[in-house]
Amino acid sequence: MSYVASGFDKKKKPEKSLTIGKTSKSGRMGTGKISIRHRGGGHKRKYRIIDFRCKKLEIPARVVSVEKDPNRSGFIALLSFKDGEKRYVLAWEEAKSGQEVIFSEKAEIKTGNRTNLRRIPVGTEVFNVEMMPGKGGQIVRSAGSAAIVMANENGFTQLQMPSTEVRIFPDSCMATIGRVSNTEHNTITIGKAGRKRWMGRRPQVRGKVMNPVDHPHGGGEGNQPIGLKYPKTPWGKPAKGIKTRKKTKPSNKFIIRRRKKKRKK
Repeated sequence: MSYVASGFDKKKKPEKSLTIGKTSKSGRMGTGKISIRHRGGGHKRKYRIIDFRCKKLEIPARVVSVEKDPNRSGFIALLSFKDGEKRYVLAWEEAKSGQEVIFSEKAEIKTGNRTNLRRIPVGTEVFNVEMMPGKGGQIVRSAGSAAIVMANENGFTQLQMPSTEVRIFPDSCMATIGRVSNTEHNTITIGKAGRKRWMGRRPQVRGKVMNPVDHPHGGGEGNQPIGLKYPKTPWGKPAKGIKTRKKTKPSNKFIIRRRKKKRKK
């Protein structure tokens, strides 16, 4: 029986050789200091080793199953290569068991195959894109996301990112054709606070309901405005809408057009 990505195989246990134990760090750095607040608890998980580099070139592979990965929003596909090796990769939309795919510089342009950007026609959707040749896919990896090939010229390929930003990549970089699976991920209703706790998210409290000693927005009688020109973090730094990207970042030269700002309702 085949399973499409919209209905993954619920009975399939993860491939034992491709899973390792995962210890919860509760949002802490190596020194033990909290770097991300409101994290902790959650259900015990196993980490699935995902092959983002996809370096088994010229060897056909067959999709064994499409599975849910608790560590990411999109589904994952278990591939069995012709030489007998198995690997997990990000599943594409409408992936199903029994489907044949290949990673090659001469691969056919069809969903699930992976090839160089220079060979992919304009207007095609791609995901799991490399930023530097041979480094492995680093961007466009979350559920339902895809970049669109805009142009190929002078050794570079222009991609329109899911954020509408247009960026150039060396055309020797590899990308998988298609869109990441689980496109309905953003329509999921959590339903209750306990489900968030299963996901490892602890409760968050608004700054305006705190005391002034605890947050810049705190204080006042009842539900009052924050009383500031702009919102601040608990440590007094500007928040919401402040640009955090460094102006001198070396990769700025690869950005052709910045992402469009969302209109305020």
